[in-house]
Amino acid sequence: MTVLDWLPDTAQPWTRFALIVVIALVVAGLARRVVHFLLRRFALRHPMGASIVARANAPLEAIVPLAMLLIACRAAPEEPARLLAFIEHTIALGLIAACTWFVVRCVGALEATVSRFNPIDLEDNLHARRLQTQVRVLSRTAMVVAIVLGIGVGLMTFPAVRQFGASLLASAGLAGLAVGLAAKPVLGNLIAGIQIALTQPIRIDDVVIVEGEWGRVEEITSTYVVVKIWDERRMIVPLQYFIEQPFQNWTRTSSQILGTVLLWFDYGMPLDPVRAELERLCKGAPEWDGRVCVLQVVDSNDKAMQLRALVSSADSGRSFDLRCKVREGLIAFVRRECPQYLPRLRGDIESEVRVPDAPSVGRLSMGGR
Repeated sequence: MTVLDWLPDTAQPWTRFALIVVIALVVAGLARRVVHFLLRRFALRHPMGASIVARANAPLEAIVPLAMLLIACRAAPEEPARLLAFIEHTIALGLIAACTWFVVRCVGALEATVSRFNPIDLEDNLHARRLQTQVRVLSRTAMVVAIVLGIGVGLMTFPAVRQFGASLLASAGLAGLAVGLAAKPVLGNLIAGIQIALTQPIRIDDVVIVEGEWGRVEEITSTYVVVKIWDERRMIVPLQYFIEQPFQNWTRTSSQILGTVLLWFDYGMPLDPVRAELERLCKGAPEWDGRVCVLQVVDSNDKAMQLRALVSSADSGRSFDLRCKVREGLIAFVRRECPQYLPRLRGDIESEVRVPDAPSVGRLSMGGR
């Protein structure tokens, strides 16, 4: 004789169901402790495990109990059917949401771990920028796909939505075309994000020229790219732009760059002293990387010649500072040593007497720069 035999016939199924629910919750608690113990052991051996444990702890707190409750609902009495169906459906929706949350947090943990172990604030950060770009774009895409799939699976648990989806599939001609046209920008950016992650025309912290603006790639999302312009402005560019439009990438394979300084001087300007001064300026500048230091005459006209100083730097920021130093230094040198060869306006005065008794008439002929 058991305790259940003393209960009325109508109460015994609910008592059994209550006992099953209690047992399920106890098993869920034990399973959660075992999972936490295994994850801690994994975190001690693998650095990525610590991030996953920290981020996935909250979803796991909901997944295990909800899964056990959903299993326990199979032993519930058949009456009242509507109430039990509502409870089971609610638990199933909660489990789908928790699993989606868990996947999103794990993907975020992977991205955070890769970013932490591959910092980009180093001198030679090409590998880190390549890896961070791939992981960041693919992780954002995976998050979007996981959320969309989670919402889709949750909606398919409703019979009305399932029937509506079947009817749409049966008559999917114009409806599918309309949905495809409406989702074209979203799908285009999603595909562009995958292309950028695999082919990498741009990476995090790349120096780019977009729409005539110089800046660095600050962030790459699933739909757009944030370019930090040199004056602290932010340019928001769709992902498709970097697949369909031409742009300049100054750090595609290396951050090293050549800078030019253009100056106009008189034809009488001696070049050897200027070349010596350029070498002295470059050797005294910490921005110069020691690769290139050249002075050439690159253009001329009827008034003057154009000199080009070509200097090299490790990156574009140092190149800009070096170009400014070279320009200022060469101008100061010429003003100090050869001021007569600076750009100036020239004029010739000619006098001509037309008749013997007429007064002299001066004619001024001007020319120069």
